[in-house]
Order: sequence, then C-alpha cells, then structure tokens
Amino acid sequence: MPDRKCIACGKIQNRDNMIKLTKNFLTGNITVNKNSKEFGRSAYICYNESCIKSAIKKNKLEKALRCNIPDELKGNLINEL
Repeated sequence: MPDRKCIACGKIQNRDNMIKLTKNFLTGNITVNKNSKEFGRSAYICYNESCIKSAIKKNKLEKALRCNIPDELKGNLINEL
C-alpha cells in the first residue's frame, strides 16, 4: 500500500493508518474519506490527538486543502479518535 505524509508531524506511514480529508473537486465539500473513492485535493493526518490538534491550531488543514475548514468538521476530527 502507498505511504502518505501526515500534514501535522510529517511522519510517513501507510495511508490505511491515517485520517484522509478530501475536498471534492466538483462540489468543494470536505469529507473525512475512509474508503479513498472520492476525487479531489486530499490531506492525511495521523490517528492521534496531538496531530489533529496541531493541524487545526496551526491552520495546516486549510493550507493543505486550500480552503476554509468548517468548525463542525474540526470538532468531528477530534471525535474521530
């Protein structure tokens, strides 16, 4: 399986062990995409609280996906653990 880099800590690991967020290229909607079937700009985060909080606090998600991230989605990410 392909490896991906966490946008928060920079650690490279298997994409199956990471949270994938995808901004759909047609609609612009951002989804937590577990099955990797949606197409668009994606970002990966490790499954740990420090990486998720770092990605949110330092606006790394917005930079990686090139859009604003809704507060509801940020809350869902923390609950994903």
